[in-house]
Formats: sequence, C-alpha cells, structure tokens
Amino acid sequence: MAYTLEFEKAAIRSLKKLTPQVAEQVEQDIRQLCQQPRPPGCIKLKGNPNLWRVHSGSYRIIYQIQDSRLIVLIVDVGHRSDINN
Repeated sequence: MAYTLEFEKAAIRSLKKLTPQVAEQVEQDIRQLCQQPRPPGCIKLKGNPNLWRVHSGSYRIIYQIQDSRLIVLIVDVGHRSDINN
C-alpha cells in the first residue's frame, strides 16, 4: 500500500532553500518513501522513537511514519552538518 506524504512547515521552508538540483534529488527520495517508508539505510532516531532518518546525498530527511493512517510526515530536511539527528 502506498503512503501519503505530508510536510511540516519547517520541512517546506528547508526544501525551498535548496538549490534546484539538490531539491530535485531530495524530492525524488521523499517520493520514494511513499512506496517504502523504511528503505535500506534508514535509521530510527534514539531521542524520539517516532522519527526516522534517511540520507539523500549529503542531506538528511527526517520523517515520521504513521502506519495506522498510512502517512509519511516529513519533519525536516537539511545538510548533514546542520541536522544533528
């Protein structure tokens, strides 16, 4: 089953700051989360058991999986040096 994407305001702001080339790659990786919300290489964050992290090149996508509602909520996106999770 495909999940639906939702974005927090912080994630939308972060995506708008990316260069077009980087944004395209990150958005492609985000769309893939609809089909496979737990892809190889994803990590469940220790500080918050509801958050996951996946890499998109040098960027990190922080997201929450709501299995009961089939939603992937994108919480934040940023360069790996800026996001400490």
